[in-house]
Amino acid sequence: MKMQIGWDRDAARQNRSRLGTKGSRAVIAAGLFIGAAAMSGRADEGMWLVNKPPMKQLKNKYGFEPKREWLEHVQKSAVRLGSGGSGSIVSADGLVMTNHHVGSDNLEKLSTPERDLLKTGFLAKTRADEVKCDDLEIMALWTIEDVTERVKGAAAAGMSTADANTARRKMMSTIEQEAEEKTKLDCQVVTLYQGGMYHLYGYKRYTDIRLVFAPEQQAAYFGGDNDNFEYPRFCLDVCFFRIYENDRPLKSEHHLKWSKNGSADGDAIFVLGHPGRTRRLYTADHLRFLRDNEVPSVLRQLWRREVQLQSFSGRGDENARIAKGDLFGVQNSRKAWTGIMAGLHDPEIWKRKLEDEKKLRAFVDGNPDRKGQWGDAWDKISAAQKTYREFYLRHRTRGGSSTLAGIARDLVRLAEEKTKPNADRLREYRDTELDSLFLDLYSPAPIYDDLEIDRMASGYSYWAETFGGEDPLVAKLLGGKSPRDRAESLVRNTKLKDVEVRKKIAEGGQEAIKNSTDPLIKLAVETDPEFRAVRKRYEDEIEAAERDGYAKIAAAQFALYGEDLYPDATFTLRLAYGSAKGYKEDGHVVAPFSTLAGTYKRSEERKGAPPFDLPQRWIDGKSKLRLDTPYNFVSTADIIGGNSGSPVINKAGEVVGLIFDGNIQSLVLDIAYTEEQARALAVDSRAIIECLRKLYDAGSLADEIERS
Repeated sequence: MKMQIGWDRDAARQNRSRLGTKGSRAVIAAGLFIGAAAMSGRADEGMWLVNKPPMKQLKNKYGFEPKREWLEHVQKSAVRLGSGGSGSIVSADGLVMTNHHVGSDNLEKLSTPERDLLKTGFLAKTRADEVKCDDLEIMALWTIEDVTERVKGAAAAGMSTADANTARRKMMSTIEQEAEEKTKLDCQVVTLYQGGMYHLYGYKRYTDIRLVFAPEQQAAYFGGDNDNFEYPRFCLDVCFFRIYENDRPLKSEHHLKWSKNGSADGDAIFVLGHPGRTRRLYTADHLRFLRDNEVPSVLRQLWRREVQLQSFSGRGDENARIAKGDLFGVQNSRKAWTGIMAGLHDPEIWKRKLEDEKKLRAFVDGNPDRKGQWGDAWDKISAAQKTYREFYLRHRTRGGSSTLAGIARDLVRLAEEKTKPNADRLREYRDTELDSLFLDLYSPAPIYDDLEIDRMASGYSYWAETFGGEDPLVAKLLGGKSPRDRAESLVRNTKLKDVEVRKKIAEGGQEAIKNSTDPLIKLAVETDPEFRAVRKRYEDEIEAAERDGYAKIAAAQFALYGEDLYPDATFTLRLAYGSAKGYKEDGHVVAPFSTLAGTYKRSEERKGAPPFDLPQRWIDGKSKLRLDTPYNFVSTADIIGGNSGSPVINKAGEVVGLIFDGNIQSLVLDIAYTEEQARALAVDSRAIIECLRKLYDAGSLADEIERS
């Protein structure tokens, strides 16, 4: 599934350190599960911790009891790419499979006006032809340790909610730093159950990543925005990279084998991936804030930006090329948020949420000890949402969302944060995060002035429209100019496009920042205190209250339902399960599998007009293909944005598919699970091999995969 919901640079980094509207079709009331009762695992629900899988449900429904060795193997074969996608190692030589749309950012960075890899695709005929991706990192989860008591214990009795939250954050930093020194792994403390538990994850981190294969975007995203979140689909949404270590392909002990036979209707399947975020644990009042404040605000920004990007792209072929990724992301997010909004207005979802909340609160209130420990949790969260309404827009609105503005902000903050003890820093600037920060900060990826100006002008215009021209921060951002003129002046005059300049400023610390005459550095110095103040207010008044409240709710849920519950998604590794299964829509049966033949039929029905045009190699190679080969398929696995690129495996741990999307009915999964019609979409493993061999002259790559 394409990464959804406003995944900005700052939010992605902070998260690491710890979908067109279809009307009523977007939400299916029947079979909805939400709240604590849902987490007991009815139907095929759940994004489960790999060290705590739903053994009872898997045995009862699918006759499968995964052994510890199976779980460890698939855990260490699954990987996370950058800050927004999943993947898996599928050969003994470090070959990584993910989605084309996960790899598209790197395809863009490796492209030039003369060689557009999104348009032409790419195949490395030999290892020597594999192209290095300068700022891509891949992480494999190696160790897991429960550190809940230590993190919670950092908050001493009598502390204010804000001070307790700060103490926990400092302890998380301390634990991470100690673990990195001891294990030499990349370590992160992950917050689970919105503060109910804390786990320490140790990752193997790889940064020498090289591009091996990608089809044309025409094939990977066949049907374009028209078919996005629809089914049947006909997409070769696949991309292969390779991990190198010491300039040689990684010898990967743990990698997934390839299924020769794929899957069939009704077969049990499992998904290993990194779902980004769900809000199923949210209280009713928290969901009201989402419905009435957050989602409408995000949708207004997305609709606005989509029109702007379409206008920018319409000015010429080069504009369209450099803005393609931005436009794709905005359109995808707009569809995703529209589906979430539809779910938040569905009365059946609210009915179930209120029933579950009433049941849990009655359990808590029914005993004096429970009420004394947990009874104020809901009121704490409600009060936090009321307070957040006062400054939500100022907290979430970015001051000129562009690559260059982000670089300037990182340099200014890095210089200040490096003067502090590690545990006292903003989490994304701790010692344990600096390798990832520098990989991003020193990326030589091309930065296009015209697109930067458009991004920055859009951000400044939004600030002015939202807060007014007399707002002090707006005045600082605009500097006495119009949004467009201000953006053009900043972009044309900054030197931050030069990586060596960035390195010199970063190494020079506060003295270099103080002496810098760069306009973007000076603007970041002038405006950052307010951005920091708003963030501090959010952490002290909102995040702290939510962590405290949800920790109590989690404890109450464990007391009522037992600990066989899955936490909300946190962009960390999860196991989902289900079966290949079709569904009914508008009175018609939707079969679980599409075929390669369907691709040509779909193109013919639309007379080959974009986005239903096929690459020339597909037209020329039609006679070579086994057209009855299963192409895309759907399953009941519980996924969400961030699962893009997740492998779909069978009981033997063999690859049978590759997650790339969900259908329109799945967009509600952010807040509630339904098995009635919501489906996860995958590329069939058999189609991947068929296309590699018959269309892309990639027989050696197919051989490597099948040898695994």
